[in-house]
Amino acid sequence: MTKMNPMIRTTIAAVALATCAGPAFAQSWDFGGGRSGDRDYGLAGRGVPILYPELRSTHRGRAFVMRNFDFNRDGRISPREAQAANRAFAETAGPRRDRFDWESRDHAGDDHDGREVRDRRGEQGAGWDHRAMRGYGFRQTARGAMLRLQEDVLFRTDSDVLRPGAVDKLRPLAGYLRSEPGVRVAIDGYADSRGSDAHNQDLSERRAASVRAALDEMGVVRARFTITGHGEHDPVATNATREGMRQNRRVEVTLLGQRADRFARDD
Repeated sequence: MTKMNPMIRTTIAAVALATCAGPAFAQSWDFGGGRSGDRDYGLAGRGVPILYPELRSTHRGRAFVMRNFDFNRDGRISPREAQAANRAFAETAGPRRDRFDWESRDHAGDDHDGREVRDRRGEQGAGWDHRAMRGYGFRQTARGAMLRLQEDVLFRTDSDVLRPGAVDKLRPLAGYLRSEPGVRVAIDGYADSRGSDAHNQDLSERRAASVRAALDEMGVVRARFTITGHGEHDPVATNATREGMRQNRRVEVTLLGQRADRFARDD
């Protein structure tokens, strides 16, 4: 099994940075709460000096950073993580970051009876987003619960570089895997029949490795994955049509030993 090309890793990191703080996520951050007894997080790492003062020097700011942007859960903030935190906070707080109303974020999560409602991300106590996981449309296979991601969702044509937005597509899966550390994962890459056998085999392997690297960037230990490239073998549709070839260019992620029906309902 080949090592991940450093350039691919850098590209994935850049995509994660560019996408993780977009407007669609402005309302889904964990703002740290304001209840007495909440943990006051300490900040460490090379990225700390980069953080806005509102994040670096306040109880709530530190909680915002550590709860949302310590992607690999190592207790340290890297420059990449700090830049992502700054971008998300700027998007949420607007031009006057120094006047950001942390307290309003506490009350936004309560219903009319004062009970805490479900987080907008859909997490329901099990530590992962049930709604988003259901949206993957898992299928039952002999090996476990499998989700299929088409090439045009993840990659540019004939490339193993993730598209902008691909990391967002993988984010709920990463959240599930961080919450279920015992689940092992198989990632299988496939190509259509265009190009030589050698090219298709290499491309399918590199695409599977890119998905693994993206999940690794989001804090899922890479040793949990096995990756396999199948080239143009095992097509799911005919290669005689454009639509068939599109379906054959895919990455399949299998949660080994897991039941697909677990993700077909809200627990």
